[in-house]
Amino acid sequence: MYYRLILLGCLKAMLAPAASSVDTSAINPAVDPCVDFYQYVCGNWIAKNQIPPDRSQWARFTELSERTEKVLEDLIQTAAAAKAPSGSLDQKIGDYFGSCLDTRAIEKKGLTPVAPELARIRALKSREDLAAEVASLHRAGINVIFRFVSEPDPKNSSMTIAALVQGGLSLPDRDYYLKTDAKSVETRQRFEQHVRNILQLAKDSGDDAAAQARLVLEMETRLATVSLDRVSRRDPLKTYHLTARADLSVLAPRFLWDEYFKGIAAPPFEAVDVEWPDYFKGLPLDEPIDSWKAYLSYHLLRNAASQLTEAFQREDFEFWGKYMTGAKQPRPRPSRCVNLVDSHLGDLLAQKYVNAAFGPEAKSRITELVEALEKAMEEDIERIDWMTPETKQAAIAKLHAITNNVGYPRKWRDYSTVAIARDDFYGNTRRAAAAEYQRRLERIGKPTDKTEWNMTAPTVNAFYSPDFNSINFPAGILQDPFFDARRDTAVNFGAVGSVIGHEMTHGFDDQGRKFDSAGNLRDWWSPKDAEEFEKRAACMANEYSGFTAVDNVKVNGRLTLGENTADNGGVRIAFMALQDTLQGNETKIDGFTPEQRFFLGYGQLWCENSSAEQIRLRALTNPHSPGPFRANGVLQNMPEFQKAFACKPGQPMVSRNACRVW
Repeated sequence: MYYRLILLGCLKAMLAPAASSVDTSAINPAVDPCVDFYQYVCGNWIAKNQIPPDRSQWARFTELSERTEKVLEDLIQTAAAAKAPSGSLDQKIGDYFGSCLDTRAIEKKGLTPVAPELARIRALKSREDLAAEVASLHRAGINVIFRFVSEPDPKNSSMTIAALVQGGLSLPDRDYYLKTDAKSVETRQRFEQHVRNILQLAKDSGDDAAAQARLVLEMETRLATVSLDRVSRRDPLKTYHLTARADLSVLAPRFLWDEYFKGIAAPPFEAVDVEWPDYFKGLPLDEPIDSWKAYLSYHLLRNAASQLTEAFQREDFEFWGKYMTGAKQPRPRPSRCVNLVDSHLGDLLAQKYVNAAFGPEAKSRITELVEALEKAMEEDIERIDWMTPETKQAAIAKLHAITNNVGYPRKWRDYSTVAIARDDFYGNTRRAAAAEYQRRLERIGKPTDKTEWNMTAPTVNAFYSPDFNSINFPAGILQDPFFDARRDTAVNFGAVGSVIGHEMTHGFDDQGRKFDSAGNLRDWWSPKDAEEFEKRAACMANEYSGFTAVDNVKVNGRLTLGENTADNGGVRIAFMALQDTLQGNETKIDGFTPEQRFFLGYGQLWCENSSAEQIRLRALTNPHSPGPFRANGVLQNMPEFQKAFACKPGQPMVSRNACRVW
């Protein structure tokens, strides 16, 4: 699989003298790297890169995202200016973008675009009408009460099945509704005021928006009470409950399931995976119809706010952007419109982006790096002293079975049924959302297409899919600071190499290890090996739980366990791959050894400035640790780092109880 001699020849070619591409201007030499490597490697960057007023965070990721956004905007503007044939790629993305920019037309239409759906909600007479209205909103891409989706069957990933998933909350997590600390109480009060403001914008002055807002908060609080917590949802064994369709009427007898499935045009199915049965048992279907009308009205308006008048957009930003994340002003409208094109017509825009900005050289070089990392991970598994030979063999078989996808998906999505008009922004958004929802429903009962991606090609990110057993690197992330085919290979291994290793390690983190090489939820571990894994995972969870994110908010070591495991394992195997490639070549560049450049390349990925609100939000809801801990938390566990920078025992970057899973 590895074609080692050819591979090493290609990689050694990358070792020719080159600029290191370490951003030496970002380094603060006044900081000892053995005391706080993050501040050493990012200190000057942090001082020079304040958060723009339209952002809640400015990081290396957002730097690259903004550069990519400008490329996309140029491509879209060119398409919008062209007299493209109706139904063509350029016509669709150009007219969607044009309709989004046409604020005069949006203001003129006012509330008209949502008026029919709003009137239908207000006309609901009894709870028996609820199922049909929920179906109508779900078809439009508005997730209320729960989500009905398609998914690969966790225990037979070659087939796609129906699934029911808890949902319907506005605030980012159920704990926002349940915690009693002062900040949580304040957030609920501000949310209630926001709901009141949104409803007031859509009502006559005589309507009691304040009372309606209270009903919305009460309804969502009841939903939160029966929701499964975020950490528990990470365990795939807790969220798989294959249930006969007929038994849904026993689970939630007051909801008219047959009417709902007819309303969404669901394909025939006999069984459905109910993520958390207790949620559906506890649905507040005994609430008066007025409570449901208030709840559904707000969710319709919240979802539509970005397509409605400036008043709706301003109120939406004041709560969700300013209060919740700390941004001072909205993003420029063209930027918002680019992101909406990417969201709703992603594969059309991606085709233009790939043709313009992603060449074959990048794909070839990344493929070489992936193969080098695979080899290193196999060696790492072989060397592990806590795993039995049988489980090692299964782990290596899973590693060899990973599908590596680079740049863009093997086939593009079809948008031929999505009609786009330059004078209908709201309609464009709804039709695109409805087509995507229908596309996903049509997969139920069919073989799983494991070539699909869940990110667009320009996205600055990467992902591992446990049910596909695939690692995926969109073209968007394959740029500086993550990757540059012309630069020093030590920096590439530290940056994109660590990202590749991160995604590989996800196949063997606390979630991924529960899926086998075919992507099926199956226990392939011996009891002793599983016990040894959990012991090491607990060390890492406890370590990260000791980090303070902001104020009195700690990192949640259990919520971030998978990402922290992948960070630690990814850097370790990327370093192993670099050592295998260097073969004794220790040329210094900018005064740094290859090993030092590796760690500098890795650390500079996480330079960031974030608002206190954004840090709090991420600590409570995001499975990734904040940037400082993605750097220091990993490297304090690595003797290789400490050797590279001559750190001594007792210094902060030398952990007294170093944790290691992989």
